[in-house]
Amino acid sequence: MCYKFALESYNGTIKALALDRLPESQRFTFTGYLDGFNQAAQCIGSIAVAPLVRRFNIKSVLATAIAVFAGISAVSMVVEAATGGRIQGGRIIAGSWDPVGVIPIFVASGFSHGTVELIRRIIPRDIVGGDVIKLKKMDALVHIFYEVAGTAGAFFATFMALKLGKGFAPIVTPIFFTVAAILWSRIAITPADKDTTLTSLEHHRENIFVAVGNAFKAFGLAIYEGGRIIFTNRRFTWLIFGYSIPLVLHRYLENGLAANYAKIVLNESAYGSLIVGGSNFGELLGALFVFIFTYVIRTPLPWLRLDAITLSIVWVLYAITPTTLGISPLGTAGVLAAIFIPVSMGWAAGDVSLAAFIQSHVSRLQDTNPHVSSLGAVMSFLYVLYIVLFAIMSPVIGQWVDGMPKEDKGRYFFWIGGVMYTILGVVIFASTFWPRGSWKFNPTLEEDYPDVEDDVEQNADAGAGGKGEKPTDEMMDAMF
Repeated sequence: MCYKFALESYNGTIKALALDRLPESQRFTFTGYLDGFNQAAQCIGSIAVAPLVRRFNIKSVLATAIAVFAGISAVSMVVEAATGGRIQGGRIIAGSWDPVGVIPIFVASGFSHGTVELIRRIIPRDIVGGDVIKLKKMDALVHIFYEVAGTAGAFFATFMALKLGKGFAPIVTPIFFTVAAILWSRIAITPADKDTTLTSLEHHRENIFVAVGNAFKAFGLAIYEGGRIIFTNRRFTWLIFGYSIPLVLHRYLENGLAANYAKIVLNESAYGSLIVGGSNFGELLGALFVFIFTYVIRTPLPWLRLDAITLSIVWVLYAITPTTLGISPLGTAGVLAAIFIPVSMGWAAGDVSLAAFIQSHVSRLQDTNPHVSSLGAVMSFLYVLYIVLFAIMSPVIGQWVDGMPKEDKGRYFFWIGGVMYTILGVVIFASTFWPRGSWKFNPTLEEDYPDVEDDVEQNADAGAGGKGEKPTDEMMDAMF
């Protein structure tokens, strides 16, 4: 909870700082690059995990990564103070440093962020062992606390940005990250699994730089193999529109539309974190719905259709302003936070159920390449496709917005939040009818994916080390 709370507080305040300080003529172009490069850095940080945990204890890698993140998160505040930034007589005085410097700082944080995000998904097996029931309980409990902390962190970011200014708003982030590093360094690894995790040095004596290079080569090969599987196998082609595109839209909803609305319409970039807080709460509800209805809704298609429908709600960004509602900008941000709950609930339900679906069914394919698993390849391709699309879309849209007259920037929410999201929602909805047997309200997809329940059980056993392979390797493949 310390990690997620601090992360949301940091991301929200850094984005608000960028929107306030960057040159007005290139403000949205630069923030587009800020988000795109950060996502790419997270990808690189994730790739580096495999060679690192083969050489060092997994909990040490995790603790070190978050400690480095703590140091990076303090850089902007140190620079702010060193260049004259302060609070004097209740008035916030900004530092004189070049605000473009926030881009390399945020990008650098992405490397540590990517490392932490991957390890926190694969370490539960090393904590509780291979018991599937314990793993499910731990994953569910962690996810609930994770989103609760994320919601609180986003709301807290708004409060701190208004009280201390954007330059000093992330003041709790290094503290909470340091606490997380101390706690994570004391994680107890189950004795039975110490010899099967990737922390053994005896079998991995290659130079660390060579190991990282090999990891990048393997990742590139996985992307190629994943693209081949998706484009040559009818059963999985629709995953591009069911997984990658919704992920791009959700990320831009929080990092782009919400933040830009706060700056353009509400004239206070700090309110963007408040809106994102509502989105995080929606993600929590979506995950809970999937957990509750696991045995009732057996495929991700109904959830994806819900996601596609709720995307049309984003039209409210064009229709709602403080003037039309007759309330303050802060009140308007609160209304949008509530409206974003069902939007993100639909996405989270689809994303959680689809991730499990992909792991259950893609893993059934026979591996045609001895160096790459089919599951790892497909996840690699879908993830990289999301990164590339987002990295291109953010600065391109930002440049377009920068070229608009100030009084006409509301058209941005009409064409992007309204038209683009609605059209892509229709495309996503239509893609859910691509698999055989999908023309039902709650399909089972037995024609294209027979023996669903048996496959799920077999995949759960494999994820717990049931095939006699190194379980942590399999989990990391699934993440890519």
